[in-house]
Amino acid sequence: MLLPVLAYFLVNNYVPMVGIYYAFVRFDFNTPLFRMDFIGLKNFEFLWRSGKLTELTYNTIGYNLIFIGLGNALSVTVAILVSEVKSKWFKKITQSVLFLPYFVSFVILSVIVFNIFNFEHGVLNTVLKALGADPVDVYSKPKVWILLIVVFYLWKSFGYSMVIYLAAITGIGEDYYEAAKIDGANTFQRAWHITLPMLKNTFVILLLFSLGTIMKGQFDLFYQMVGNNGLLYSTTDILDTYVYRSLKVTFDMGMATAAGVYQSLFGFTLIMVVNGIIRKINKEYALF
Repeated sequence: MLLPVLAYFLVNNYVPMVGIYYAFVRFDFNTPLFRMDFIGLKNFEFLWRSGKLTELTYNTIGYNLIFIGLGNALSVTVAILVSEVKSKWFKKITQSVLFLPYFVSFVILSVIVFNIFNFEHGVLNTVLKALGADPVDVYSKPKVWILLIVVFYLWKSFGYSMVIYLAAITGIGEDYYEAAKIDGANTFQRAWHITLPMLKNTFVILLLFSLGTIMKGQFDLFYQMVGNNGLLYSTTDILDTYVYRSLKVTFDMGMATAAGVYQSLFGFTLIMVVNGIIRKINKEYALF
């Protein structure tokens, strides 16, 4: 029964890893892979000396840390609030409304963003003009997009994690809460001393999964919202978008592969280190 699964991962995940060799050669369309000129770490050296690697790493890790931190905090908070709702129909409606943005495609999200912040006909500037204020060209302000990307990402994705935490809360026995009520604990105290400690295992697992992909940015989110606007690259360019542009614009397979290899090795090292730390603190919460 495991053979189809093993075959899937072998064909789609392991066989393509042969392409890593592109990172160590001078790419040429007219030459087979293993006949290209071997240049060692030259592609990695060029990435480092260009200064682009530092900026890409900073942006990718920075955004993901914000996504993980704020996303989990918001998901846990909302899950606890929803779990305290007594009305079943209102709870179901709330869950559906919060979870619905997760199914909105990034293409639709980019259309929403464009219609809000477009300089000529966007909702924002239309309102500003109606109030007698000067329009704002949001697409020329790199720092503003740090906030916009974080806000729209949380709006779209936190509902998914919220449902996971809500399911974990549902699995907590009512005996704990009944005993706390008898002892005089209010809603906040029950959430702080019972719900949050019981969610620790779920939180650690989701955290490890998130850290494992910390070097893999949300390509769809960044590319659809920013596109090829070079004015915003300083604060919105991540490893995934850089690799895509390297393949699409410059056709530099070697440079793109080098960035991808760096991305994978960094993420692998990080997850191993974090998992090792967690295993020393509490073996039950470690992935392996």
